[in-house]
Amino acid sequence: MLRVLLVTDTDKPIGDLRDTLARLGYDMLAGTATPQALHRVVESERPDVIIIDTESPSRDTLEQLAVMNETAPRPVLMFSNDSNQQLIRDAVNAGVTAYLVEGLATERLAPILEVALARFAQEAQLRQRLAQAENELAERKLIDRAKRLLMDSQKLTEPAAYAALRRLAMNQGIKLAEVARQIVAASESPQ
Repeated sequence: MLRVLLVTDTDKPIGDLRDTLARLGYDMLAGTATPQALHRVVESERPDVIIIDTESPSRDTLEQLAVMNETAPRPVLMFSNDSNQQLIRDAVNAGVTAYLVEGLATERLAPILEVALARFAQEAQLRQRLAQAENELAERKLIDRAKRLLMDSQKLTEPAAYAALRRLAMNQGIKLAEVARQIVAASESPQ
């Protein structure tokens, strides 16, 4: 059962939204958070989904979302009356998964929420693959740098330098990138 946090910066009651989500089987967190408390509430309550109801997302709201998205990304649905294209782009850049204009129709809520969850999962998978590719590239650069250091200092060919790195990694029982990191660090330390 997904835990849902409601966030609002309006005075309009959102009890109907809470009731509808509870009827659909979602676990509703007690109370309603303000945008200013978003990061703190997300850290303490650990919701699975965040739904924000706003007339127009303020700069503070978008900043809070961006901070939350960096440290604890979650699917975020934003319902707003503001259809400004730049504001929508800013909201998406801050971590909003789905931005809906012209009010909150409770009968459309379940499919909208399911699409947002699926999209968030897909984006999380892409972020993970990107991070893995960036890590592999960084390791490859580190290994290449260590090979160059060995080639220069020991007058080795590239295949011989790579074989030396592999041998060191196997002898120490560590990854090739860690051996490369050690060699690079040793070359940078004062003699």
